[in-house]
Amino acid sequence: MSAPPPALLVRELGHRFGNRAALADVSVSVPEGGFVALLGPNGAGKTTLFSVATGLYANQSGSVSVFGHDIRSAASAALARLGVVFQARTLDADLTVRQNLVYHAALHGIRGRAAMPRIIELLDRVGLRERLDEKVRTLSGGQARRIEIARALVHGPRLLLLDEPTVGLDLASRSDVVRIVRDLVAAERLSVLWATHIFDEVDPGDQVVVLHAGKVVATGVASDLARPGGSLEASFRQLTASPRRAA
Repeated sequence: MSAPPPALLVRELGHRFGNRAALADVSVSVPEGGFVALLGPNGAGKTTLFSVATGLYANQSGSVSVFGHDIRSAASAALARLGVVFQARTLDADLTVRQNLVYHAALHGIRGRAAMPRIIELLDRVGLRERLDEKVRTLSGGQARRIEIARALVHGPRLLLLDEPTVGLDLASRSDVVRIVRDLVAAERLSVLWATHIFDEVDPGDQVVVLHAGKVVATGVASDLARPGGSLEASFRQLTASPRRAA
């Protein structure tokens, strides 16, 4: 019996903006029920990778598949299994939490009353059920992020991509967001690709992919990537110290 496909499989992905290579031969794999940290500085190519993996950009070379479904040739099947939280805030601030989530559910074919039990369940998960009928503009940054996580899960995806989800949040809000996502991985075997440049969001046992200047420069378990007697941050800074260009 063949092994089941990984939740996300990126193979030798390349993407250019004019003459500039944003990604070059990038390969990333997220196992089903696994948490993988995509660690890289600003400008490393993390957001470009997410844009290709979610079909916003067409992959110019290489391939992306979600649970075995190619993002180009089987886009509907791939996207049905995929939820995403982008770095930029995307909730409509003038609508209520309910209106934002119901609208997103409708985009996935989940209509009216059928959507509400799922929405309530997810708001309970992120601890914000009481804000259901409040406008998004009344929420704190951390609360809005938690609503975005709930929204990304409304249609029941098994893979969640999060691009720098804690940027701009205070320490307590960051901790809440990280805890919620890790709890989902543990309780529901949700598969997660978590892009960040913040080292304390990475646990020693996490699988890590280090991206720099559009190239993967290291992969492995976080504790193994840390230099002997040092830290993951020290190893990361050494890996990204010299200029690297994706050719």
